[in-house]
Amino acid sequence: MSTRVKTLVVIPAYDEAATIQDVVKRTRDEMPAADVVVVNDGSSDDTPRLAALAGAAVVDLPCNIGYGGALQTGFRFAAQYEYDVVVTLDGDGQHDPAFAARLITTMERERADVVIGSRFLHGEYRVGLPRKVAIWIFSRIVTGYTGTTFTDPTSGFQALSRDAFTYLALRNNYPLDYPDVNVIMALHRMRFKVVEAPVRMVAKPRGKSMHSGLKPIFYVVRMTLAIIMVMLKRG
Repeated sequence: MSTRVKTLVVIPAYDEAATIQDVVKRTRDEMPAADVVVVNDGSSDDTPRLAALAGAAVVDLPCNIGYGGALQTGFRFAAQYEYDVVVTLDGDGQHDPAFAARLITTMERERADVVIGSRFLHGEYRVGLPRKVAIWIFSRIVTGYTGTTFTDPTSGFQALSRDAFTYLALRNNYPLDYPDVNVIMALHRMRFKVVEAPVRMVAKPRGKSMHSGLKPIFYVVRMTLAIIMVMLKRG
């Protein structure tokens, strides 16, 4: 990773007091030249204080606006302070920051605008059946739409170029809830290059997921509607 690249790591966090300190510390150890910002999405626990103690800058949102909204806040922060690259990873410890450099290296090598970290290209990663089916369906949809193979389009472990995150920072260009397949398709439509790179992920430490229980069913319905909207949108 080039030392000339001004890099910001954006960590959206909602009630992640149990893990956020370790995530920030590991990220700073793995990426000492990068800045780290935790976007506190209206947490009711000690997340913001612990993130600051670990050395992150903290942006506090007044209420919980959703995962996508927290990420977009990070993109706006990066655009305002003129960063070159943004790396996004979750505050629950699932994403291994040791692989962030691989995402950036892939971006430089492939001249890509966005690199998505795929857990399925780095050995076996187990997911529940509903989640597995949803990923399979949307992988086929986004692969067919873009002509590029995607194995893990729901991954939040990503690297984004300045052009990409500046575009996504605009008000109507990023969803507040689930920024997944619909964002990849929208970026492709706008002629951004999106590729994958293998990364390592671990199971959710506390069994907490945006897609647990019956949530995958609602996720499939909402994402299907979002995909239709992307395909119908002009310009």
